[in-house]
Order: sequence, then structure tokens, then C-alpha cells
Amino acid sequence: MQPSLVVIGSSNTDMVIQAMRIPVPGETILGGNFFMNPGGKGANQAVAAARLGGKVTFICKTGNDLFGAKAIELFRSEGIDTRFIVEDKDHPSGVALITVNQDGENSIVVASGANGWLKPDDIKQAEAIIRSARYILVQLEIPLDTVAYIADLATHYNVKLILNPAPACAVSNELLRRVSIITPNESEAELLTGVTIHSTPSAEEAARSLQAKGIETVIITRGEAGALLLHKNIITHVPAVKVKAVDTTSAGDVFNGALMVALSEGKAMEEAVSFACTASAIAVTRLGAQSSAPYRNELSN
Repeated sequence: MQPSLVVIGSSNTDMVIQAMRIPVPGETILGGNFFMNPGGKGANQAVAAARLGGKVTFICKTGNDLFGAKAIELFRSEGIDTRFIVEDKDHPSGVALITVNQDGENSIVVASGANGWLKPDDIKQAEAIIRSARYILVQLEIPLDTVAYIADLATHYNVKLILNPAPACAVSNELLRRVSIITPNESEAELLTGVTIHSTPSAEEAARSLQAKGIETVIITRGEAGALLLHKNIITHVPAVKVKAVDTTSAGDVFNGALMVALSEGKAMEEAVSFACTASAIAVTRLGAQSSAPYRNELSN
């Protein structure tokens, strides 16, 4: 039977403008194309995992509005279990305003809306599915007390918890001790450890610092440098797939969704990270967040 995967996190609508460059504070520039895409780190990761063959349940909170209804419709079209998505009658669905420059780099501002009101009581209704999950994947676009509650549930039921600590913010050591796998990028790893990452040795130092907080496996994503894996006290550098980036918005989200699927299928950790790097590389060659997530037949394994 296909293992159950649970993603808990944010759902947003991304409003994207392409421009030659990202404006500096106080500056107005003329952009190019404008389009709207479903987004939010949790939703992106759920869609990525589902497209790669995962049996995914997604838990989030949306507003009682058009954006929320459309998001749920899209999740269902991807084969995602939406039974535990909560509708908030008091707060709007989340939105993100994104500028993408000619090199594919982006600048993002998020209005969390209902995402900021996903509470432990909303998670309790899904406790049975959480108990039976192979992996739980969570990010930090929902309240930290909710993330802590999820970590407690994962520990109680002996379910592996993957934490993608994005967007970057301070996280307590008590919470980190309950995490099985953590997947920061370099800036997020710097915030969590105080180690400035400017080279491979400093990235290794940051990884060991995170492991010392009680985390079993540390994966630091490093963009074009690939990913640093620290697992069973062994460091492995997994190379990136070389591509021409068009939009890096969902690179980390696709990586995390792919990682969870690969691990649930029994792939060894290094193989799973390589699989995730490949999926992420495909995603950055396309515009959009969820729309850029590859399907399983686009990967060789």
C-alpha cells in the first residue's frame, strides 16, 4: 500500500510580475508580464509531492473567498486529500506579491491571511491521518505554536517530521529536538546556528551545529552548489543539476516535496536528496510555483 504523506502549511495565491530587475526601496519600475498562480509553501510542497507519485493529505486554512475555493479545487485536481482543509470565515486567503527579474531571481512579500490563524485545534481533527503517516512535512508560514504542536504529535506517534524552516525565523531548541530532518537553505541555516556560510567548510560547520541540537538529519540546500547532507554523522555533497534558471520561486518547495516522496519509497538518504535536486532543477526552468512542479515521468527514477 502506498505510504501516507501529510503536508501541513500555507496556501497562497501568487501575483507575479516579471521585470528586468527588482526595484530598490522607493523606486517604481515598469514590469512586463503579470500572472496569478496558486502558491504558498505548504501548498507548493503538497502539489510537488502529489505530482511525483505521493499519496498526500494537505492541511491548511483558507479564507471564505474565491482564492480559497479555487485553491481547493486545484488541490483536488492533483489528487490531494483535502478533507482537513479549514475554512476561516473571519480572515481572507493568503496572497503573495512576487517580482521576478531577468535572471530568474525573485523578491516576495506575503500577506498571510488565514494561514496565520491555523491553530492546534485545527490540526486535532486530522490526528488519525497524522498517526498513520509515514512522513509529515511542515514549514514556517503558519504560527510557531502550531508547528510545535505538530512536532509533539509526530513525536508521540513516532512519525518522521521534516521541517523546512522557511521563511527564516528563530526556532526554539525544544522544537528542533523533535525534528527528524531539517532542510534550510544557507540563509536559514545561518539564522538557526549563527554560523555565517561563505564556503563549503562553513556550511559543514552549520550542519554540525544543527545536528548538535538533536536533529537526526540535516540537509542544507545551496542553490547552484547543490545540497549538503549530514546523515549518520557523515557529510555528503550532492551536486546540483545544471540548468538555466527562469524562476526560482518554488525551488525549495519542490525539493522538499520530492525528498519526502523519495524517502517514503525507501530510497537511501543520498539518493533521495539527489532525486530532490533533480526535481528542483526542472522546476526552476519554468515560471510559477505549483505550475512549475514536475511530474514523475519527467524524472528518470
